[in-house]
Amino acid sequence: MRAARVAGVEIPNNKRTETALTYVYGIGNTSAKAIMAATGLENKRVRELSEEELTKLREEVEKYQIEG
Repeated sequence: MRAARVAGVEIPNNKRTETALTYVYGIGNTSAKAIMAATGLENKRVRELSEEELTKLREEVEKYQIEG
């Protein structure tokens, strides 16, 4: 499976989504929790996310001041 890209960064497919988000520069645990809460997504492994869920995640991450 292809790696998921969020904010121009490949996030690990084998990690839970909340943890994987911290691989994006500028997103720590607090921001990752806030992003998950805002999207309402279940904290499953990145490889288990549908394309629709990934899109929702990407759109929410774009609202944050990050570098990618």
